[in-house]
Amino acid sequence: MPRRTLPDKHRWRHVQASIRDTAILLREFRAPLLWFSSAIIGGGLLYDFIARLVNEPVDSLAESIYIVLIAAFLQPPNRDFPHHISLQLFHFFIPLIGVIALAQGLADFGSLLFNRKSRNKEWEMAVASTLKNHIILIGLGHLGYRVALKLHEMGENLAIIEFNTNADTVNEARNWGVPVIHDDATRPAVLEAANIQKARTIIMASQNDAMNLQIALKARSLNPKIQVVIRIFDDDFAHALQEQFGFIALSATEMAAPVFAAAAAGVDVTNPISVEGQLLSLARLTVSKDAPFSTRTIGFVEDTYHLNVVLHRRNSHSEMHPTDNTRLHPGDVIAILGGPEQLNQILHDNGQ
Repeated sequence: MPRRTLPDKHRWRHVQASIRDTAILLREFRAPLLWFSSAIIGGGLLYDFIARLVNEPVDSLAESIYIVLIAAFLQPPNRDFPHHISLQLFHFFIPLIGVIALAQGLADFGSLLFNRKSRNKEWEMAVASTLKNHIILIGLGHLGYRVALKLHEMGENLAIIEFNTNADTVNEARNWGVPVIHDDATRPAVLEAANIQKARTIIMASQNDAMNLQIALKARSLNPKIQVVIRIFDDDFAHALQEQFGFIALSATEMAAPVFAAAAAGVDVTNPISVEGQLLSLARLTVSKDAPFSTRTIGFVEDTYHLNVVLHRRNSHSEMHPTDNTRLHPGDVIAILGGPEQLNQILHDNGQ
């Protein structure tokens, strides 16, 4: 089951997102801040000019600006109340300017700053902007949710874009610490909000072939190096996309979600085939030194993960259908045939 508490990397990501989101808020409220600053500085200049004109000068221009500033916040003056009516009016009208120019802006800023849920999409975009070398998932339907779950279990950094959100799946994904942007992924600005320039893979998991292709082409134009995994229902069309664009095009049902996740994670995996009602795929992996089977036998791998090892390669020597007692070493390459769940488990244990 996925973790319910956010790991340290997600906490740090939220700190970064908070800083970026606050900077965005400050930019949004720069107009009220600019007007207020102009009113204070301009009022200080006018106060200094009038004070000298009516023979009640202050010590410096900086003090004039300070007098106007404290008056805006209804604070008592730091000197005797002026005698001339023109200076007295400053102490009555400047507070009104402060309330009009700043109070509403500060109230709105504070409300949005401390209640980020009211700006949910902007907050999710801020979180997504902190990701690097991550995977973008388009669509959080049946297949999309299962792919997201598998990628989360594999420890992948993930950002999701979904237009027609389902509250249950969206909340579940956000509980994992995954940003979910509620918007139209066919818009380049939305892909950019998911930081596509720094993403390594994008998965199109919606049920609309035309939309999947449209998003895939836009993604590739924004990031020519990005790996594209696309769901296509037509097998012939899927093969054509692979040959023409280099996309990983898979035509599979929601049961193949682990295969989509594996492909997105950079694993060489084939499109699943159905054998007596069971989906089987062929995947190739390089044995990692941290894998629990890195020094075990082929037989151990087959018995533990309930799959078949059909090829073993060490250095330049390859062996088809290796024997059960063939021992593995880190860096060996094996080709395995199995169902989505079995492939997902061994890939997860191998650190992919």
